[in-house]
Order: sequence, then structure tokens, then C-alpha cells
Amino acid sequence: MQDAEDVRRICLSLPDTTEKIAWSMPTFRVAGKMFATLPEEETSMAVRCPKAERDELVLAEPEKFWVADHEAGSAWVRVRLAVLADADELRDILADSWRQAAPTRLLESYPDLGVPVAD
Repeated sequence: MQDAEDVRRICLSLPDTTEKIAWSMPTFRVAGKMFATLPEEETSMAVRCPKAERDELVLAEPEKFWVADHEAGSAWVRVRLAVLADADELRDILADSWRQAAPTRLLESYPDLGVPVAD
């Protein structure tokens, strides 16, 4: 089962990522731009996700993904950590969100972003 410490460890292993408390919760930023948060008492995370893909995820796996009411108009999705299959799935979700927020210079530096993520 994945937890908040797994999220933190993976996020902070991604290039140019920092952790910052905002809205009373941990947020993770690449080059200052947020790509993940740990709301809901850190039992879930919120990540960037294009709306079309987000809607498909929620329909396909509602036990894993959902959209918070206040995020309905934005490109974010919530993920229940306890439902994730393993660390690889968590790493893939976080790396995808990182790529959506990362500046071009970082994307060019890490083109195969299966990024060097420490275990």
C-alpha cells in the first residue's frame, strides 16, 4: 500500500522539485509550478491531468480516481493512495504530472522521463 511518504519520496526525487506547505497541506512543485498535493489527511493526492483523460480515468476506475468539487473546472484529479497497485503505478502518475508542469528546459534534459527516481 502506498502512502504519503512514498509520494513525498518520489516527488522529491524528480528533477528541480521542492515541497512547500500551501493551504495547510504539502504541495510539490517543479521549477515553482505545482504538480502534486497531499490533501485529505494525506490519504490521497491530487495531480495534474488533462480534463479529457481525467474524465476517462474517473469513469474507468472510480474507486481509485475522483474529482473534488472545487477542482471540477481545472485539470486536476484525486488519487486514493491505498488503492494503487504498487510503487511503479505511483511513480508513473507522479512523473506524468511532473511532465505537465515542468518547463521545456527540464523536459529537454530528461526526455525519457521514466526519470531517475530513487527507490
